[in-house]
Amino acid sequence: MNEILNKTGEIQKIHTRQITISEPFIEFASRFSNITGTVLLMSGGDLDCAEYHILAACPWLTFSGRFREMEIAATDPAGKQYTHKFDADPFDTLSTILKTASPDISDLPGPVSSGLFGYLSYDLKDAIEELPRTSVDDLCLPYILFFAPSIIVTQNKKTGITNLHIPERTSSGQSSLKNDQKAFQEIISAPLLLPENFSGNRRGLRSNFTRDIYMDMVEKIREYITSGHVYQVNMSQRFETDFEGNSFCLFQELYKNNPAPFFAYINAGDHHIVSTSPERFIKREGPIVETRPIKGTMPRGKTGKEDRRLGQELLKSRKDDAELSMIVDLLRNDIGKVCKGGSVQVVEHKRLEAYENVFHLISIVRGDLAEGSDSVDLIRAVFPGGSITGCPKIRAMEIIDQLEPQRRHIYTGSIGYISFHDTMDLSIAIRTATVIKDRIIFSVGGGIVYDSDPAEEFNETLHKGKTLMKVFKKRPEPSHSRNHVWLNGNMCPADEAAVPVTGPGFQYGFGFFETIRAYNGEPGYLKEHLERFHKTWKELFKTEFPDLSWEEIIRQVLTHNRLENRTAAVKILAARGDRETPPFNHTLFVSARPYTPRLAGTDKQGLDLVTYPESRQTPLADHKTLNYLFYLLAGKWAKGTGADEALIINPDMTISETNTANIFMVQDKNVIVPDSPHVLPGVMQGIVCRLLTEWGYRNEKRKILPEELFSGDEVIITNSLIGAIPVISLDNRELPGPSYLCEKINSIVLKRGG
Repeated sequence: MNEILNKTGEIQKIHTRQITISEPFIEFASRFSNITGTVLLMSGGDLDCAEYHILAACPWLTFSGRFREMEIAATDPAGKQYTHKFDADPFDTLSTILKTASPDISDLPGPVSSGLFGYLSYDLKDAIEELPRTSVDDLCLPYILFFAPSIIVTQNKKTGITNLHIPERTSSGQSSLKNDQKAFQEIISAPLLLPENFSGNRRGLRSNFTRDIYMDMVEKIREYITSGHVYQVNMSQRFETDFEGNSFCLFQELYKNNPAPFFAYINAGDHHIVSTSPERFIKREGPIVETRPIKGTMPRGKTGKEDRRLGQELLKSRKDDAELSMIVDLLRNDIGKVCKGGSVQVVEHKRLEAYENVFHLISIVRGDLAEGSDSVDLIRAVFPGGSITGCPKIRAMEIIDQLEPQRRHIYTGSIGYISFHDTMDLSIAIRTATVIKDRIIFSVGGGIVYDSDPAEEFNETLHKGKTLMKVFKKRPEPSHSRNHVWLNGNMCPADEAAVPVTGPGFQYGFGFFETIRAYNGEPGYLKEHLERFHKTWKELFKTEFPDLSWEEIIRQVLTHNRLENRTAAVKILAARGDRETPPFNHTLFVSARPYTPRLAGTDKQGLDLVTYPESRQTPLADHKTLNYLFYLLAGKWAKGTGADEALIINPDMTISETNTANIFMVQDKNVIVPDSPHVLPGVMQGIVCRLLTEWGYRNEKRKILPEELFSGDEVIITNSLIGAIPVISLDNRELPGPSYLCEKINSIVLKRGG
């Protein structure tokens, strides 16, 4: 690690100059928003902690880590890039970066002129304490992520003074200054990007708890309190929904609607963070440290009179007073670990602060950092913040992990900066969303004490999440948020469809399916697919086949997903229940998704195959069962080699099929189909072979070795989605063909019957 840090160069000087920007700071920052590593910290509102707007962009170093797996990516002054992965403690790594990069410079203007900007996820707690891990990390994002920017812009909200800071790094006689100045000038000189849009499916907002289960968890915490385990636990629920568009546009909209003191936007490349937090976690200015815990929440009133009444009600609440006092004591003890003895003071207690949707109670605690302690020592002593864990902290964190199904990641972690010159400002990541792929995820919670009412606690989480929820109210649904399935007679969102985990359908993959191509609302060759489905049902389930109008069900699914006027892939699936006699509890399911032809958007004439090294022979291959893992892994392996499909072979090394399709060879007007002991009789292959018979071809079924494919005229694979596609190579050797034959076949089979 030290070697790569040395190559990035030492910060010799920080070039600072006052600049004038002719647009609001948030518009100015939007010019940098599409650059990975951009971090924007906006101070909204008029509270005394909302002092500066800060933009950090164009990072020369990126530090990320999960568990003990650390990675540093850096650029030297000449522009050469380096990456180093290693095993280490994340806080030790953070400390090393700060000490190595810190310049010997004093009297720097503003809160930060160089340093690290990013986040510490809540799950980084496991690097500080030995805690049981019983919740699921489904996001698989970094636990710690910081960027060292080459461009920092700060604006004092009161004076309007705006400063540009560019750290100059030198190594081997090379300086980074000229390139960084040029990059800044090019970005700000470019035309302002037109505002982009965003959308979210507010109606499809899902929690990882039902109301009843959340209330049950509150009762469970009250039992822990009664038993003496804890005094308070911060319990949260996570929401997620579809998201489409520009996450910075979401950030701008939220800032316009509710400018809280600690707004933050992070472009982390594969995910974006949007935070509207009202709570300061920890601030450092030289030896002075400060924390501002929030406890106590009350919704705002609809009239001035009601608003004043609710504010006074919060101030007089004995429950909220006790809760805040408890957390203040916890934080006094935490920062006292690294502060001078007797210096920690509560300078203000139970201040009422008004926000867009809620009132909060806050306290301000300050202390003097002890000599020999630094910013990382301070973080270790207080992370994660006691206001969002509970008291005592360690036991509260254990209970949180036990009761909440998913890991929190950024929620209740920290966002902000740690400078190279003894300043730091981190917020608590509440009212914070993560945009990842086509999803937006955020959590809301509250402190549970013995006097907590489960229904009120649940409602409080909704009040806190209101700002993020209502921003989608007048937005259109994302184009990908319409995915619904037919499940046992009901139409429901696809992500709510489930197979019972105790049944053989889930535990043993005891089920089967059919994949059907639909064209302009009509399922192709439905009769043939249902005959195969019916046959498998009879042989495996050995119960009465359901009397259903499958064509009507498919039509409804296509219509519900707005796929009636395009090509779609329809899947009918059956999973076995655990009842041997009526009433049966099998799962029946029909889904539909848009289908794009395999070769669309490419100039390829056919597909490349590679022979899968693991042979396969099982009687289950006679049916299209849910036990499809062998084929899935074969396909992934083929893709990993650069091919399109895997050729599946039998134990005697003869050809069986590919991981998604049937295969045959054309030779001298003969259609030669592999004779395999167990292989799914393909619907499309049967249709294509009958069609070729009409055209004068002879059908032959015999064992074929892979090498024989090179002696034929053409090799073709078929399934109901692709129709017929030529194979152009096997194991990186070119095959004969292709001819016009597949095009002629598809002109008929992909239109006939759908």
